[in-house]
Amino acid sequence: MFAVLKTGGKQYKVQAGDVLRVEKLAADAGEKIQFNEVLMLGGDSTVVGAPFVEGAAVQADVIDQIKGEKLIKFVKRRRKHSSKRTVGHRQKLTLVRITDILASGADKSGVKAAIGSGSVSAPAEAAPAKPAKTAKKAEAPAADAAADDLTAINGVGPAAAKKLVEAGISTYAALAAVDAETFEGTKVKPEWVEQAKELAK
Repeated sequence: MFAVLKTGGKQYKVQAGDVLRVEKLAADAGEKIQFNEVLMLGGDSTVVGAPFVEGAAVQADVIDQIKGEKLIKFVKRRRKHSSKRTVGHRQKLTLVRITDILASGADKSGVKAAIGSGSVSAPAEAAPAKPAKTAKKAEAPAADAAADDLTAINGVGPAAAKKLVEAGISTYAALAAVDAETFEGTKVKPEWVEQAKELAK
């Protein structure tokens, strides 16, 4: 029986007893791990996943944490006073030995799932922030339904209308009742008050 598993962005065809070098996993030497992303199972009958085979898994023992062969990256610019740069790299890998291929019951095996060193073991639960924002947006139009459009008054733009609302003036009637000379909340022009009286009728 063989399986095609996915780990570290690569696919591997494995059988029991195979030794693999895979991208670094968060596991210590001697630990038993389980690869849950099985793309295909083969043997007497072939099962192809969509994308993964449900309930299937591949179990393995971690042999060691190793480094791959040294790779040299050499850059040279062919010009006068050119520059050269040499950089070496050794990829971190995990050496594993495949011990068992499970066709079903992977979730009940109790073996630790194989997780890459840079991955998070479980996705963070999404906070219910969006419904709360939607509720606030739904309440806002209901509160502003009684307010008049103050920008209909000549000389009152969006910024001035916002300042008037903050000062407690949200309707034409409220603006018409204001004394432009003595009002201290924000700057109110006498012509605004006159226009508000006309619009309030």
